[in-house]
Amino acid sequence: MRVAGRGPPVTHMTQKIYLYLDLIRWNRPAGWLLLLWPTLIALWVAADGFPSWHLLLVFIAGTVLTRSAGCCVNDVADADFDKHVQRTANRPITTGRVSKKEGLWLGAGLALLAFGLVLTTTAATVLWSVAAVAVAVAYPFAKRAIAMPQAVLGLAFSMGVPMAFVVHNAAGPDSIGVGVLAQAVNLPPVVGWLLLANWLWVLAYDTVYAMVDRDDDLLIGIQTSAIAFGRFDVAAVAACYALHVVLLAWQLNLWSSTPKLVALLVGMCMACYFVWRIKNRTRADCFWVFKHNHWLGAVVFAGILVDSAWA
Repeated sequence: MRVAGRGPPVTHMTQKIYLYLDLIRWNRPAGWLLLLWPTLIALWVAADGFPSWHLLLVFIAGTVLTRSAGCCVNDVADADFDKHVQRTANRPITTGRVSKKEGLWLGAGLALLAFGLVLTTTAATVLWSVAAVAVAVAYPFAKRAIAMPQAVLGLAFSMGVPMAFVVHNAAGPDSIGVGVLAQAVNLPPVVGWLLLANWLWVLAYDTVYAMVDRDDDLLIGIQTSAIAFGRFDVAAVAACYALHVVLLAWQLNLWSSTPKLVALLVGMCMACYFVWRIKNRTRADCFWVFKHNHWLGAVVFAGILVDSAWA
């Protein structure tokens, strides 16, 4: 088989690799970038500057691998629903080009690779990674149980925050006992506030994402925050953005230096534009806003990065 009559033959294995890459959304990085920026922000704050090349590699690679594994689990769980949704109807598992068994094996392999990276850090961080996997696996099934599954996704997408602080504890990966559990839960108050801020951001952008599929979800009976908020969806998104920015500004002192203040002002403008863009609730505008939300996190991280470099 040849593609468009040119180039080398496309083997069955090559086709499978392309399908697996499609399954983990390799060409759609917005998902793992939404995970990455708040994690890096927490990592920089916890380290009071540059953490280390080792931790940077672990958290970046771990974020990409974990998100990719989550895509596999999500698509296996939602295969029967996705075929009825315009945006997801052509996903590899939904169309049968990749089996559910293959999807689970791929997801498990990626999760194991991510876990291997965490094992090079601290025992307390390993405990948090197990909790993170549990929440991530629970998310696809939350759509069948609660009215706002985005609340569970918000928690899953925020687990990098406590892990970034826990990883700076002194105990190594071979430490065991009650002391490790104490390190895992003995976190400064800023962790809770940053986790809440990120949870609100996830609720905002994933509600916008759910607005893309609202008509399809109503037909097949899937529960989402876009449906739960009803006609107050845009107002709810605006409130989540506002609280997110306020909490970040408060906890990170975003007015304390020029780089951070610029990041705060740009971030506020971006949030306002996102809300304005979804006011008519069109699929195209809502999808555009979701795809570009990661720039809000990137701007805040850039402010913190530049500030730490200048300090």
